[in-house]
Amino acid sequence: MTSAKTGLRRATRMVRAGLHRSPNNETAEALYLNSGFVFNSAAEAEAAFKGENDVYMYARYGNPTVTTFEERLAALEGAQMCRATATGMAAIFASLACQLKSGDRVVAARELFGSCHHIVSKILPKWGVETVFVKGTDLAAWEAALSKPAKAVLLESPSNPMLDLVDVAAVAEMAHAAGATVIVDNVFATPLYQSPLALGADVVVYSATKHIDGHGRCLGGAVLGSTDWMNEHFIPFYRNTGPSMSPFNAWVMAKSLETLELRVDRMSATAATVADWLAEHDGIAQVRYPGRADHPQHALAKRQMTGFGSLVTLEVKGGKESAFKVLDSFGVIDLSNNLGDAKSLACHPATTTHSKLPVEERLDCGITDGVIRISVGLEHPDDLTEDLAQALAAAS
Repeated sequence: MTSAKTGLRRATRMVRAGLHRSPNNETAEALYLNSGFVFNSAAEAEAAFKGENDVYMYARYGNPTVTTFEERLAALEGAQMCRATATGMAAIFASLACQLKSGDRVVAARELFGSCHHIVSKILPKWGVETVFVKGTDLAAWEAALSKPAKAVLLESPSNPMLDLVDVAAVAEMAHAAGATVIVDNVFATPLYQSPLALGADVVVYSATKHIDGHGRCLGGAVLGSTDWMNEHFIPFYRNTGPSMSPFNAWVMAKSLETLELRVDRMSATAATVADWLAEHDGIAQVRYPGRADHPQHALAKRQMTGFGSLVTLEVKGGKESAFKVLDSFGVIDLSNNLGDAKSLACHPATTTHSKLPVEERLDCGITDGVIRISVGLEHPDDLTEDLAQALAAAS
């Protein structure tokens, strides 16, 4: 029996949702490290494969530990159904591939993570899918692209790494008029600070590797949406292609959800402090943080987000040479392309996460050679600003 009841507040759902105790009545969630399940009879097995009874059949289809994570995240997101995947990219790819065929049309925000951009620009066209990129912040561009039918819309908001925002409600309205399913990558906002389904999106995807795990341990992803869409499109693809999450990773993720709010609130508060400090430094050309009044879409951020996240993006004066000197001079902040970790991490998007984008597209998204993305962790804010101060001094 699930111990979480409807109507519980978010903090309680993060601890209690999806808790299925075994006959041993353990306090923590049980870890079921098994690939298969046995049936009580041949008739029960037959009924299971016909879909006539609800039992576990094979871990590629479902596993009790994975179900715990899925139900807990769905309760947090406010979604009818969730399916966990092996990675965040598996979640993105499966959410698109499960519903597309040759001749379909996809409209995507240009400001996408490098691997997401690759799926839309390189893989889908091989299948005969027409793909169109638009500037995510430009509603007129969305309107033009969605003036004719489309099958899917893909966007991330805030975007990686420049923290640009897409007006999710406005784009969803246009997309639905064009017949498209709206998929939102909500990783940077997390389930805590933005609710794409409430804004009109149809599907939400996560790299659980990031804030949900939050400690740099496990890979994972998730796709959330309505029961109808999941059953019609996603579940058949998921069951037959196998992008499922391992039970161990799901156990780690389920436990991590219990502290997600504590960690992300603290990290976001520190990120705001770091952003304000950076904005006053002479060596910085610009700072991007949605919570600051100088962010170009601060008004939109306040309207569709309840918090502004743990990512801060800055552009140092002096281009790549200065950016590399800053990165190489950090003593507390680690150099890594991951994010959402308890440890602060920094990367140079132009040469790492977005290095495969054509230069003109990368620059058009604002990703210059001087841009550094910082994922703010749980360290003391003063230690982070002191580390930034000495690194920027070394670069100058």
